[in-house]
Amino acid sequence: MDINERALGLGSKRSVIRELFEYGKKRKAEIGADKVFDFSLGNPSVNPPEKVQETLKSLLLTSDPMALHGYTSAQGDLSTRTAVANALNKLCDFEISPNLIYMTCGAAASLTVSLKAIINKGDECVVFAPFFTEYRVFIENAEGKVVVSNPDEKTFQIDFDDLTSKITEKTKAVIINSPNNPSGVVYTAETIKKLSDILRSKSEQIGHTIFLISDEPYRELVYNGQKVPFVMNYYDNSIVCYSYSKSLSLPGERIGYIAVSPKSNEVSKLYNAVCGAGRSLGFVCAPSLFQKLIADCADLTVDITAYKENRDILYVDITGEIYLVCDYFSNQNILRELGKMGVQTRRSLTVSGFLRDASIPKWMKKKNLETHLERAPKLAKPWLKRDIGGDALEVISDVHFANRQHKDGIIHISPFTCMPEIMSQNILPKMRENVDIPILPLIMD
Repeated sequence: MDINERALGLGSKRSVIRELFEYGKKRKAEIGADKVFDFSLGNPSVNPPEKVQETLKSLLLTSDPMALHGYTSAQGDLSTRTAVANALNKLCDFEISPNLIYMTCGAAASLTVSLKAIINKGDECVVFAPFFTEYRVFIENAEGKVVVSNPDEKTFQIDFDDLTSKITEKTKAVIINSPNNPSGVVYTAETIKKLSDILRSKSEQIGHTIFLISDEPYRELVYNGQKVPFVMNYYDNSIVCYSYSKSLSLPGERIGYIAVSPKSNEVSKLYNAVCGAGRSLGFVCAPSLFQKLIADCADLTVDITAYKENRDILYVDITGEIYLVCDYFSNQNILRELGKMGVQTRRSLTVSGFLRDASIPKWMKKKNLETHLERAPKLAKPWLKRDIGGDALEVISDVHFANRQHKDGIIHISPFTCMPEIMSQNILPKMRENVDIPILPLIMD
């Protein structure tokens, strides 16, 4: 046949993600959009920041149309690249020049261009399972070979023994994705540091650079004060691929960038290779309108509150853990109680983990909660009055343990109706800062 067989195969059979998306569209047309919940593509469920909307309107209404919709420099408009570099430097405590930023049509284009820039035919690229399925397409399109490294099955952090066994003389790149799609894991600073040490050692051993490509469209979607380590602070020969699809809720506008570490070996040649790869693939001059929007909005992020609430609900339901949240502790007991919660070790605040004192009534133990919930107010009152000083207990009535159903997956216990300002200003912030679990305050009237 007089066509490219590989292209025919990719076009004839869409990815599973795209198949589900198209099926979802079909079902929406058949039974109504309100009856179909589509979790296939990463379409955001929160609106872009208001400033994004305002900036877009202003650009369309006040800018010279010829300039607004005209070509930019192939690597992106300088004002946009400057805004991106400034935002990145501020967020990640780093120094990168606008001249090492390459504007793209989203993270997929960033990855495709980056891989094309560094991979020669037969080179290997390591990816960590589970991974975004299109990585295979991007790597093979650059005539590279995909090598899969399996993670630690309990933590989904990198299994370094497995990784080390997968690196060969043909290894040219390693791709990481943190926060990860689909596992959600965030690589710790310790993980990134150890990965960097291994790549440096292996690069020296095999006699050529192994590049670290960090795919970061979910960088801002982290909770409870968690930080995503910035790879350029750990490994010199690194490339960051980014998209504003999630951080600004603009997936359909296809806007992102490539950032090349200024500490890379022969950094000028590497950046020129990125520019050349973009040229050869036709990825030059990312959409002008949205480049100009990013120039004014590069440091913004959507409100992730809704994402966190959804994450918390799903986590409780999937794990089956039931959380007990007391809205107030007396000040003299706060350190002791936080210690019981396992703050230092960041252990989950399960009922059984929090209430360890043998004097606590049996009904409060996790295994007895289901059968004794209806007795809770009566039994709890004397204990609270004796040990904490409270004189009231409220338990949300619509908790059904058999199905782990609750309006937000949390059991709320509010032993106090007084001094909510102390609770909100002192205790809950400490709990949120130190314990990586859902904690939702309930202030009784």
